[in-house]
Amino acid sequence: MSIGKKYLGNIITEDNFMNIEQAAPPSGNRNHSLQKIAAASLKGEVRGFKKLLPFLGPAFIAAVAYIDPGNYATNISAGSQYGYTLLWVILASNLMAVLIQTMSAKLGIATGKNLPEVCRDHFSKATSFFLWIQAELVVMATDLAEFIGASLGLYLIFKIPMVMAALIAAAGSFMILEIQRRGIRPLEAIITGMIFVVVIAFGVQVFFAQPDAGQILSGLLTPKFDGVDSVLLSAGMLGATVMPHAIYLHSGLTQKRIIGKTETERKKIFHFEVVDVVIAMIIAGGINASMLIVAAALFNKAGIKVEDLDVAFYQFDHLLGSFAAILFGVGLLSAGLSSSTVGTMSGDIIMQGFIRRRIPIYLRRCITMIPPLTIILLGINPTKALVMSQVVLSFGIAFALVPLIVFTSNKKIMKSLVNRKITTIFAWLIAILIIALNLFLLSQTIFG
Repeated sequence: MSIGKKYLGNIITEDNFMNIEQAAPPSGNRNHSLQKIAAASLKGEVRGFKKLLPFLGPAFIAAVAYIDPGNYATNISAGSQYGYTLLWVILASNLMAVLIQTMSAKLGIATGKNLPEVCRDHFSKATSFFLWIQAELVVMATDLAEFIGASLGLYLIFKIPMVMAALIAAAGSFMILEIQRRGIRPLEAIITGMIFVVVIAFGVQVFFAQPDAGQILSGLLTPKFDGVDSVLLSAGMLGATVMPHAIYLHSGLTQKRIIGKTETERKKIFHFEVVDVVIAMIIAGGINASMLIVAAALFNKAGIKVEDLDVAFYQFDHLLGSFAAILFGVGLLSAGLSSSTVGTMSGDIIMQGFIRRRIPIYLRRCITMIPPLTIILLGINPTKALVMSQVVLSFGIAFALVPLIVFTSNKKIMKSLVNRKITTIFAWLIAILIIALNLFLLSQTIFG
């Protein structure tokens, strides 16, 4: 968000923030132009793929949460240990993500508010304050994984010390945030471009790895396990799929982006947003599947068990050559930088929504960088830090997912966009499964 320098270091109330935003003409002009194009699409004056363009973007930003460095560690570990066996887990995870992110986007479209704002409207001040605190901890845990991932990518590619890599990653994340000052569309373009960097990186690696197509198909369509440890790893893949900050963020990205004046227009906007979600989640799912497929085709075939990302990098170098290893590092760097930016955006929406306050986004970025920088300075294993961040995230999923289902199932809140009964049933089943898996993982991490 665009914040004047004179506000740096001050906490800004919601009303003051809105005045600042409205005083920024470049962003306002872009939003006005976006509304005009979207209005033409809603009236049927634009045909073909062009009519979708004004509505594409929010899901791509939210989808970054599904390809963060934490996913790298889990997917590569699954592929190296169990080959193609657990591919179906990624497919199931992706289907869950489509439903949950669709509901989050729908809440913003139907109410003109994000999930934290709706929580504030319907819960007590004490409850809202508690939800804010836990959500901020979730964002910090998320940022820990993403910032360490970006730093590790730089460290592996350029062979520079981790501390220096961390400082460069910090500068890179600030540069991306600066783009946000120019409006949401340029930021969406940058984030989407970084996603496609990861797509290209793993697409090339899949080509080099030459996986078995028959085993890929079997892994996708045949749900099965290979011992108790594979069940635990599957729980990790499923339980950590839905990121709490992505739920908060998606509702914020759609709440006032394209404003529907009537129920009919809001329904049309939602239908366009469903397409956005499906496309973004297919890409995210494809990236995750590629990670596992490459690890299965290379590491599992060679009998190599890989659990650390730096080990994966050096094994890529050994088995496929330095180009493939660099591609892996570039993908990790791109995923980490884009994910850290999205985490900062989420924190801004969370604070504004739950307690009607904001702090300058650059100050927020500085604060959230303190834990990962501390870990790097202390020399803690980066992959272990990624795993521990997932434990913290497991606390937050219920506090985002349960209110989302409750609110989107309420006709008074959602009106014509209220969940269908079958949608609510599936959503509750998914919520119960994910929460149970996270609790299981938490118990295994603490007591296992």
